[in-house]
Amino acid sequence: MELTRLPVRAAVFDLDGTLIDTEPRNRVMWARLFDAHGAPHDEAVLASFAGRRGREALADHLHLFPGRTAEELFHEVLEHFDDPDLPVAEPVPGAVDLVRALRVLDVPIAVVTSGMRGYAHGLLDDLGVQGLLDMVVTADDVVVGKPDPEGYLAAARGLGVPPDEAVAFEDAPAGVAAARDAGMTVVGITTTQPSAALRAAQHVVADLRQVTVTPGPELRIRDTEEKNQ
Repeated sequence: MELTRLPVRAAVFDLDGTLIDTEPRNRVMWARLFDAHGAPHDEAVLASFAGRRGREALADHLHLFPGRTAEELFHEVLEHFDDPDLPVAEPVPGAVDLVRALRVLDVPIAVVTSGMRGYAHGLLDDLGVQGLLDMVVTADDVVVGKPDPEGYLAAARGLGVPPDEAVAFEDAPAGVAAARDAGMTVVGITTTQPSAALRAAQHVVADLRQVTVTPGPELRIRDTEEKNQ
């Protein structure tokens, strides 16, 4: 593995798949929706929802749900959210430790998520990191979701740091595109996608145990594979 040392003035994390691995349960929920309506789908279709606001992702597939709106379908999915048979969401290895280490060094921290406000804050409470964050940007706080950079630009403004001096952590192509278009350095995490899908990220790691922070502050990233900068 290649070791990269990277100065960091602010850290911005995606939530689903980056701090907590909710992707298995989310894919089951989306698959159930397609199955309930007899709509064809495959792994590529389900993967296309990763990192995006649900309503916007559904809009791309409305032709498979005649007579239904994205809003109706989204609320139908939410009805299954508390199903005890869904896969359990687990913290991404190294995620909580990295957030805590950044906080100790007074690095400003934000979360930018495609999840709704209540959902996001609930997961952050479960992880025990809510109080370590300087701000949280949710799907309810932006006009356009990922891959648009709006959320990441809002985080940079809120943290008072130029985007090109912030490092973003993302697990989905839509999120990587959003952070890069905002001007941030992006670390892709292969918790939910293969490394090839995250090729736009400057660095790729298997999980956040491959990222540590030292005084400076400086990130030390053990890249899974060499990336073009």
